[in-house]
Amino acid sequence: MRVEERLIKYAQIETTSNPESTTVPSSACQLNLAHVLAQEMAEMGLSNVRVTETGYVYGTLVGNTRKEVPSIGLIAHMDTAPDYSGKDVKPRIVKAYDGSPLYLNDTVVTTVEEFPEMKRFIGKDLIVTDGTTLLGADDKAGIAEILTLCETLLAHPEIEHGTLQIGFTPDEEIGRGADHFDVAGFGADFAYTIDGGCINGVTDETFNAAEAKVVVKGVAVHPGSAKNVMINSLNVAQEFHHLLPATERPEHTEGREGFYHLDSMSGSCEETKMSYILRNHDLALLQDMKKQMELNAQLINERYEREVVEVKLRDQYLNMKEKLNEVPYVCELAEKAVYKAGFDVVREPARGGTDGSTLTFMGLPCPNLGTGSANCHGRHEVACIQEMEMMVKILLNLVQEAVSV
Repeated sequence: MRVEERLIKYAQIETTSNPESTTVPSSACQLNLAHVLAQEMAEMGLSNVRVTETGYVYGTLVGNTRKEVPSIGLIAHMDTAPDYSGKDVKPRIVKAYDGSPLYLNDTVVTTVEEFPEMKRFIGKDLIVTDGTTLLGADDKAGIAEILTLCETLLAHPEIEHGTLQIGFTPDEEIGRGADHFDVAGFGADFAYTIDGGCINGVTDETFNAAEAKVVVKGVAVHPGSAKNVMINSLNVAQEFHHLLPATERPEHTEGREGFYHLDSMSGSCEETKMSYILRNHDLALLQDMKKQMELNAQLINERYEREVVEVKLRDQYLNMKEKLNEVPYVCELAEKAVYKAGFDVVREPARGGTDGSTLTFMGLPCPNLGTGSANCHGRHEVACIQEMEMMVKILLNLVQEAVSV
């Protein structure tokens, strides 16, 4: 099966994760894709294929070399982001994209002015949606590339390679993807997440991440008799939000600049709930951001002389840079694979995170590689067929380089 056929097949299976759920996986629909993948892996000839109760899919492609080489893990996530609908996805192929406005439907248009990354796809074939859902290339493109690599190696036993450990995770998009990952049972010496971005990227640095759940308790009374009695939680929530620096929002930051992102907000006069994500490449600065959230709550509570605002903070993942610096050969191997494919390597810090962030601190060094997709988490998401094919070649280079060193 071609890599684009796999992505189109997987994209049509809903796997949206649910940040409000306490189950694992957070949404039962993720198990549907998990079982599809497990069946496909078993049928193509991978061994020890299994789906765990918590929705993780594992399998092994046994090596065919007599050399002592490391066992490499390849990991991607099955869930799609809850930021936008992932139900009833209708992928379609656009041949030879020419850079002109790309109409997903009568009213939704993708342009290079709004999405500059589209420039790199000019002249290439794209997979897009009908403009009503996200595509799910984040990270079903990664899954498609990993399994296409496995199928290629099984079809060509003359290609010498070590043992590959394959892992597909749930709930990465809500920061829980590695929570139940069986590092010891996985059996890899090191691994790579194949999770978005340009195909010549080798990412060894991510944000440090935390989430903040803010609950504002108001006092609701009839507005006609509200003077000196009513506390409108919606207004207080706005007070809280505007105490945070406006210049430190995602839309005003880049590079290694951190941000406070108000991800969701809902409420009434009586109670308002807000959900934030906090991100910074510098751990000390992230700690300062968390303290700022707590100080803002304290300030408002003192102003109202009662506990109006409650902030609950939870750490999500850490910047893997520190740990990956201890094993430089892991990134060097990936760089060799990219160079061999004819590209210069891009080593920029990721303005996000992957399962690899947590897995690295769990003892499995795990930088991230690209997939050939862009504009994730929304209806303008796109995957480039030629870049996906090239990513399979880069992964093939990687497993061959591991044998040659």
